[in-house]
Amino acid sequence: MRTALSTRLRYLATPRVTKHRLFVWLAPEVLADAQLIVFATDDDYTFGVLHSTVHELWARGQGSQLREAESGFRYTPTSTFETFPFPDPTDTQRLAIGESARELEVMRGRWLNPPEWTRDESLTFPASIEGPWRQLVETPSAEGIDTARYVRLVPTDDAAARTLAKRTLTALYNERPTWLRDLHAALDVAVLEAYGLPADAGEQQVLAHLLALNLQRAG
Repeated sequence: MRTALSTRLRYLATPRVTKHRLFVWLAPEVLADAQLIVFATDDDYTFGVLHSTVHELWARGQGSQLREAESGFRYTPTSTFETFPFPDPTDTQRLAIGESARELEVMRGRWLNPPEWTRDESLTFPASIEGPWRQLVETPSAEGIDTARYVRLVPTDDAAARTLAKRTLTALYNERPTWLRDLHAALDVAVLEAYGLPADAGEQQVLAHLLALNLQRAG
């Protein structure tokens, strides 16, 4: 995993078990543990397809439910990802999916960390190009060691910290405000178009199309 991510500026991750099938970007210095499924990709198009209702329907059908729906469902790479047939988009369709995905990520980020409640904090420390901070090492010596500079978002004050602690993606998707629903609806339309499906395609139509596409490619 670390080798696959070593040249990426970011990578995609999703929890193994979650109530809402969420995909997020992580920085390369973040080392994911066994509770996350990691994707060695950094493009918005892949983010968009995986975070669409099309992929969620497939993942829920191919994954396993825990107890009640509130407990979440399990995402297993072999059954939910490796069997999932990506679309074969035109350049225009690929661009549209990427743009929708990028807007979704930007708006979620603003909700999670509003600029009026956060500030940048810069940390400097010695690091090696062989370690997790490799991309932040400024001018490595012959031994591959130098100062790394890491900029992170922190709350502006204690009141902001208390408010931000309640702003999680799970809380956002539990509430699912109108702006979030609209962004996901726009992303779904772009992804459905890439599959050659109408914007109002129902669950069974989507799953039947994915199954036929999956069997066609497998055969």
